Amino acid sequence: MELKDKVTCIKGIGEKTAGNLAKLGISTVSDLIHYYPRTYITYMDPVDIQDIQADERQAVSVTINSRVEVKKLRGFSIATAYAKDYTGTIKLTWFNCPFLRNYFHIGDRYIFVGEVKYKNGMYTMSQPEYYTVPQYQEILKEWQPVYGCTAGITSKTIQKAVKGTLPLIQTLSDYIPEDIRDEYDLMRANEAVTHIHFPDTEDHLRAAIKRVAFDEFYEFIENMHSLKEHDTVKYNQAKIPFTEQVTGFIESLPYRLTGAQMDAVRDIMADMNSEHVMNRLVQGDVGSGKTIVAAIALFACATQGYQGVIMAPTEVLANQHFKELTGLFEPYGIHVTLLTGSMTTKEKREAYQEIAEHRADVIVGTHALIQDKVEYDNLALVVTDEQHRFGVRQREKLSLKGGTPHVLVMSATAIPRTLAIIMYGDLDISVINELPAGRIPIKNCVVDESYRPKAQAFIRAEVKKGHQVYVVCPMVEESEALDDVANVVEYSEDLSQKLDSSIHVAYLHGKMTGDEKNRILTDFYEKKVDVLVSTTVIEVGINNPNATVMMVENAERFGLAQLHQLRGRVGRGKKQSYCIFINGKESEESMERLRVLENSNDGFFIASEDLKLRGPGDFFGIRQSGDALFELADIYNHADMLQLAQDMLKKYGKTIQPVRRNRGGISETVL
Repeated sequence: MELKDKVTCIKGIGEKTAGNLAKLGISTVSDLIHYYPRTYITYMDPVDIQDIQADERQAVSVTINSRVEVKKLRGFSIATAYAKDYTGTIKLTWFNCPFLRNYFHIGDRYIFVGEVKYKNGMYTMSQPEYYTVPQYQEILKEWQPVYGCTAGITSKTIQKAVKGTLPLIQTLSDYIPEDIRDEYDLMRANEAVTHIHFPDTEDHLRAAIKRVAFDEFYEFIENMHSLKEHDTVKYNQAKIPFTEQVTGFIESLPYRLTGAQMDAVRDIMADMNSEHVMNRLVQGDVGSGKTIVAAIALFACATQGYQGVIMAPTEVLANQHFKELTGLFEPYGIHVTLLTGSMTTKEKREAYQEIAEHRADVIVGTHALIQDKVEYDNLALVVTDEQHRFGVRQREKLSLKGGTPHVLVMSATAIPRTLAIIMYGDLDISVINELPAGRIPIKNCVVDESYRPKAQAFIRAEVKKGHQVYVVCPMVEESEALDDVANVVEYSEDLSQKLDSSIHVAYLHGKMTGDEKNRILTDFYEKKVDVLVSTTVIEVGINNPNATVMMVENAERFGLAQLHQLRGRVGRGKKQSYCIFINGKESEESMERLRVLENSNDGFFIASEDLKLRGPGDFFGIRQSGDALFELADIYNHADMLQLAQDMLKKYGKTIQPVRRNRGGISETVL
């Protein structure tokens, strides 16, 4: 077995399982080894039903005392059974597990493990794990990895497959010499990967996470520096001056730009008219007006006879950008074209032709913009969202399509400037730290669960005013693949019953197809949906000025920076907006942390407070935030490793080169 081999070489993985693993980006043995657990759980001694603590993960040793009933609901099957011990009865529910009807029998004794709720006078467990008594004794008090899953793949499937690679993991080489590892107190690479998947102690797990986070940061920063060295010598073949026409466009806008926006515009225009190609990050808090800054850069390109593209993270946002830019540019004879993956073959063909013949000056789209079929004519500027930062090969693709374009990266991730300088080593940075005039500050409140009926009454009142509402439910990471789906579906059903029948509630979750997500988001944008219940998939990718309320359930499960991103979905219009954070944990410490959000709408301040409160050494708990560029590293939780990687690179960078991983079959470091 070798790292580059297909996962089918691992015992127990056939073609069907391999196909399901591919949906998670796991095709090779290397992919599997570097697919790290989301969190870890230990198994505790069972408690009697009468001693259960609601809203906590518990284990109960009980006897089945009913048949398993299976019902259908909106395409899901719900299996329900009851079990008891000498102190009481508990209700057990599973989603999409109809086979359990023939698995459990009255009188069988099992140990069930899961989060317990108290509903309608009875304790309930949703999607509990189940074990026979001997099975449970084997895993009691052991650390167990929990992996992200998809349909057809469970965490235990991945765990078993990784166990099959342990002999290979032991042979992994280390690019850092032993004396330097000792200097920086870093675990050996092979030991780190082993303990990441199967920790035997908390200390070993901490050391393993430290090493893996370090490696991810080191590889990333080293590539940033290499890319900047490479790009700074690139001659600017598309000089774009700050003309009177651009000034006139800015002055014609229906609002005045803030000082910070104008500073960013000047930085961009100076870059595009300099001797070298622009590589700039515009970092701005949610709602700070980054898009209009990008629009000015695109306008400047178009007026000089060049093409520019702007790539959005979702099709819904791409469509919104398309409409907004068309309205801005049409009076100047600048033609905007849309290109997304869901367009028909005929629509794509027409878009390709418009782009190739330069009838399109500005092209808006998703990743479809960098497909081989797209041929640009005089491409000078690429504007991209942080989630779609270009890799080396992707930049090469664009270069082959027409010179070396200027690159402008837009980021709403509010991170302290010291971290930003390290994170974006290849980019010059402009910060927009003012909100546009006329924006009404969002009113925030942090409440406990007893406030929920009042919150629902408030939602009802806002909808009657013609406004719309987001409700965010957390993904329960400890459970198997469908538990986050079950959570959202169950919640939206319950909310529909509590609100008026005239209020249309829809739900959205990560297991939906791209087309389903786009349809729901479009319906919400077009006001066909009043209340959207969702997981954090709405964190980016939708701009709906009519949405005035954001309610976050179990807000304590999220990092402050992520909650601030979610809050940024409202307050985008001229109406007063509100954010309600429901704290599901009866703890003053939890309330105190969330009150940071109640008292401030400043994303940079919140990010700094988040870092202080959680601390760079806080490796445990559900992963709540972090950059999608990394498998495990988190720019907040692992800030000390980020700094350490930067220090080592400065001291030993010429002699220590990281091992580039083969990601998804393409040797590329995502930048």
